[in-house]
Amino acid sequence: MKGMVFKGKCEVALLDFPDPLPGPGEAVIEMKASGMCGTDLHYYRHGMAESLEMLGMRDRMTSDPIIGGHEPCGVIVALGPDIDSRTFKVGDRVMVFHYAGCCHCDHCRTGWTQLCDNGARIYGVLEHGGHAEYMKVPASSLVHLPAEMSFKGGAAVACGTGTAYGALLRLNISARDTLAVYGLGPVGLSVAQLASAMGVEVFGIDINTDRLSRSKAFGVAHAIDGGKVDPVEEILKLTGGKGATCAVDCAGHEQVRNQAVRSTSIWGRIALIAVGGNLTLDVMKDLIARQRTIVGSFTFSEVGMKECAHFIADHGVEVDRVFSDEWKLSQAAEAYSNFNKQAGGKGVFTF
Repeated sequence: MKGMVFKGKCEVALLDFPDPLPGPGEAVIEMKASGMCGTDLHYYRHGMAESLEMLGMRDRMTSDPIIGGHEPCGVIVALGPDIDSRTFKVGDRVMVFHYAGCCHCDHCRTGWTQLCDNGARIYGVLEHGGHAEYMKVPASSLVHLPAEMSFKGGAAVACGTGTAYGALLRLNISARDTLAVYGLGPVGLSVAQLASAMGVEVFGIDINTDRLSRSKAFGVAHAIDGGKVDPVEEILKLTGGKGATCAVDCAGHEQVRNQAVRSTSIWGRIALIAVGGNLTLDVMKDLIARQRTIVGSFTFSEVGMKECAHFIADHGVEVDRVFSDEWKLSQAAEAYSNFNKQAGGKGVFTF
């Protein structure tokens, strides 16, 4: 089979790999959709070695090329001999939770496999991912795809949209809240779309006019151009001086993160999910005296992934809208060159 690998310096390669065969506890998935994530751009630009160095995982890197892609969705085509047919069977439509762990530590047992005490294996980074015709994973990492959802929708939930849902859960958000979303790329748009479906009034902030225009279709009630106005002042104005009750940073820049904090009200809750950038605050003025809470939100749990998919199915959320570009695997070089511009929405490979 063909699989795509990141070479760094904005280059990818399509290489030949043997078709995978399942061992005990494993499943082989025929890919139907494999999403492109903003995190992939780190590997695309800098290569796996430098990216894993940044993540503190360089010592776990293999010398063999690794197939990229950590937003996989497809159909089971083969199962190991010990898989209970009441759980999974050939032909099932599934999403892949893109982490695998020891299965025994407290984090793994509660579905937070990426926090595994013994070191999580990340598909598309340390293990072969979904930018290929087939993918082999532990059956324990599979989540059934609701019948109401497309394969593309399942690929979105497998990382970007699932990450958005995870952040909203961390904020314990409800229709009583107002939400400022900083950065209207694919994850930010997913945050806005899901929050809007929950009945939340959403303020969307970006400096890209195309993204701001597009955000209206994702439930953004107030699109704010952060390059033309101070978003903190604008949100205070729109909320009668109170500020939004919640904010999510999907941009990953220090100034923007600072704005996300300062645009919230007393008792404000802020979730940081973007990779990159630091945060400097006047702790007394910006946090203690305002009773604000800041949380870091790292993707989502396996249970949260299932919950996200069923929320989308039950509420008719048009999650496929997040994809602006659809590609075949043979177009991988063009696809990532286009995605690297970060001017449009999200790309997906379909099979």
